[in-house]
Amino acid sequence: MGGFAIGTTEYATMSLLPFFAAGLHVDAPTAGHVISAYALGVVVGAPLLAVVASRFSRRTVLIALMLLFAVGNGLSALAPDYRSMLVFRFISGLPHGAYFGIASLVAASLVPHGRRTQAVARVMLGLTVATIVGVPLANALGQMLGWRWGFGIVAMIAATTAAAIALVAPHDIADRAASPIAELRVLRDHRIWLTLAIGAIGYGGLFSVYTYLASTLLAVTHVSKAIVPLVLAVFGLGMTLGNLIVPRFADRALMPTAGALLVWSAVMLALYSLAAGSLVTITLAVFAIGLGGGLGTVLQTRLMDIAQDGQGLAAALNHSAFNFANALGPWAGGLAITAGLGWTASGWVGSLLAIAGLALWAVAWKSGVETGDHGRHTGN
Repeated sequence: MGGFAIGTTEYATMSLLPFFAAGLHVDAPTAGHVISAYALGVVVGAPLLAVVASRFSRRTVLIALMLLFAVGNGLSALAPDYRSMLVFRFISGLPHGAYFGIASLVAASLVPHGRRTQAVARVMLGLTVATIVGVPLANALGQMLGWRWGFGIVAMIAATTAAAIALVAPHDIADRAASPIAELRVLRDHRIWLTLAIGAIGYGGLFSVYTYLASTLLAVTHVSKAIVPLVLAVFGLGMTLGNLIVPRFADRALMPTAGALLVWSAVMLALYSLAAGSLVTITLAVFAIGLGGGLGTVLQTRLMDIAQDGQGLAAALNHSAFNFANALGPWAGGLAITAGLGWTASGWVGSLLAIAGLALWAVAWKSGVETGDHGRHTGN
């Protein structure tokens, strides 16, 4: 539920942009800074809140983070002007990374050691389901009742999530031996940085295509506007299935699965550029690219394996890395498009980013072998 709320507001804000731009009396490019404010909140909040929360009960922290998320989105729904909206979206982004990081740790602690990636995938499932159900729902509410309801419904879901956590999450005892210094110490491990870099760069290819998918469908595939949401839903369906299927392989061979996903993404992103001329082929390509979205869950478990005493910080930083990918992919794809290479260039750019991520994976794999970590769950 928490992942669903976060995924809904993260992606639906883009589709609601024209409506709240008009409501706040600013143009669309200026209103786009609201999306950037949320992303900045994620990047800042993920490490900061994870470090601060290190000495508190994980159950208590999850409740507090989701309440903060509810408040941020509730205030966004009531924002009287553009400047207030910037502040409220920044506040909304603060709990994002820390929530997913700590929720992943709690989920992993509740299952046998060999099923941890699958448990983490269940937490992440809310994000992918949000692209299929939550985003269209928020957009429909925004159009029928006003854009403020798009944020208001997220606040309600978040508050409900906090109550659900209070009801069902295990009562854990805070680790009084933990400290912010111990959490920060994990950053001395080069394997942490390599893993974060794999996600920050290798995952950028997916965002390169997703950002310009609607424009490609209209300008290259020549479909009607009514078809665009359906293809976007297929993308979300691919991500959801990837998040259900991939972890089963990752729990047997973690790093090999990550490498295979990067190879898969590099190939499918390249094929996307060739498939854009037909609705059938581009839909199949989009679905296949979505399957590669399981990489985020795999890297989340990898960080948990090698972080030792800094698992909370490392898990949260994973989401900072993916927000970097969310910025890198569209930026790089946009450069290629504005250079005159056409809308399909986003696929070639995405493939190159996946290949760059694969190169980083190879370095991380070699480093893991040298340190006795063969990509399985042996880091703790």
